Order: sequence, then C-alpha cells, then structure tokens
Amino acid sequence: MAQYVIGDIQGCLTEFQQLLNKLNFNPGTDTIWLTGDLVNRGPQSLATLRLVKQHDGCMQTILGNHDLHLLALHYGHGKLKRGDTISDILNAPDRTILIDWLRQQPLYREEQDYVLVHAGIWPEWNCKQAQRLAVEVETVLQNNPQEFFARMYGNKPVRWNNNLNGDERLRFITNSFTRMRALTVDGAMDFDYKGMLADMPSQLMPWFKAPARQNTDKTILFGHWSALGLYHQDNVVCVDTGALWGGSLTAYNLKNGSVVQTPSQTKLNFEN
Repeated sequence: MAQYVIGDIQGCLTEFQQLLNKLNFNPGTDTIWLTGDLVNRGPQSLATLRLVKQHDGCMQTILGNHDLHLLALHYGHGKLKRGDTISDILNAPDRTILIDWLRQQPLYREEQDYVLVHAGIWPEWNCKQAQRLAVEVETVLQNNPQEFFARMYGNKPVRWNNNLNGDERLRFITNSFTRMRALTVDGAMDFDYKGMLADMPSQLMPWFKAPARQNTDKTILFGHWSALGLYHQDNVVCVDTGALWGGSLTAYNLKNGSVVQTPSQTKLNFEN
C-alpha cells in the first residue's frame, strides 16, 4: 500500500495518467492526495475532474483557487479570464453533479503527521486552529454558496486579526489556504510575487519562513507555487513543479520521501 501526494494538475490529464502509470497506481490499495487546482489553464479540465471524482475513494483533493474560480462561475460570480479552460465543464451535461462534488471538498486535510492544503497556512495559526478556520469557510461554502462566492474575490484584508468577522474573515481564511505565497517583512500577504525563491525581494519572505511560525509540528504539503518547484525544508513539502508551464508533474511518496515525475507536454506563457 502506497500513499502519494501529487501537485497541481490543472487539466493536464495526459501527464496525470502517465504519472499514475509510472507509479503502478493500484486504486484498490494505494491512495493519492491532490494539492487542488484540478482544473483550468490546461487542455483537459473536464476529463480530469471526471477522473478524480470517479476515484474519490482513493484520490482525495482539497480546493485550490482555480477550483474555487470554477465554482464561482457556476454560481454566477466572477468572470472568465484569458486562458481559462473550464467552459467545457460549465457546458457539460453532468455539470451539476461535478460541481456539487467539487463544492464538498475541504480546504484542509490532516492525517497523522501530514497536513494537505493548496497554498499554505497562515503562520500565526497552529494546525488545530487552521483546521477549525477551514471548517468555517467550508460550512458557508456548502450551505450558502451564492452568498460565499458573491464576496469571495478580493485581496483584503492582508493581515489576520482574531476579531475579523463576516466577509472579511471568510475572505482572509480562503486567501490564506488557496492564494498565499509571499508575506511582507511586517507580516502582510503579498499577492504580486509569484517568482523563484532565489529572486524574492528582500522586503518579502515565503510564508513558511515567517518568524515564530506556529504550524511546524506537522509537515505541510502544498502546491500553488510552481516557481518554487519541489521544495522539502522548513517542515513543508511543495510538489507543484509546473506541469502547466513546461516543467513536470510530481508525485511525492509519503512513506519514504521518494519522488516520481513525468515531464510536461504543456507550456503556457501567461501567469497563473
């Protein structure tokens, strides 16, 4: 029995299937955690979503920002962007079934010493607090999606405060789990920087290097930051290695730390 975590697929179905073949994946015994962003920007979003849903007993995902974007569009909020490849889902005969399944996926999964999120965990939160806050968002998302998506988009607030409430509280929690990469040195989220760690300006730091970070008791598995690439330090493992951008799709074995990759057949030129 093997357990793997695989980085952002984003509709790159060919690479995903090739990687499963390399792993000799057995859906009867093996399990896979997916870092979210199953869909969008890649060429086969609909087929990818259908495949993961079909195997949801052994393939478990969390919600990424592109997954949330798809859900928002379904509920009449947000706008299709240049390069979006989710119209086939919105026009599919099984659209409602797929959307209802996707909407039930969490922002946070935990098993033994591992936590799975899409982008990260706010440094001031310990894992128990992060799990509780994820449930706050998931509850609204599952029970009142129209209200949630009407107010989801936006970059503010950029700092956490325990007294945040309402839309600002939900937006900050959502952005932390699904959009965060860099923080300013004075502790605010920065949504502009998407580059490599070596090129990061001195006034910024990756979220996982924040001073006095409170969630180092478990290994946090995440994707979202393709320019960071495969990264295994600081009690985190990033497995987004840019399958969408000409890099590779990566599987990380949770049992022994080994890595299996398949090269990308997709290369896009706009930002993610």
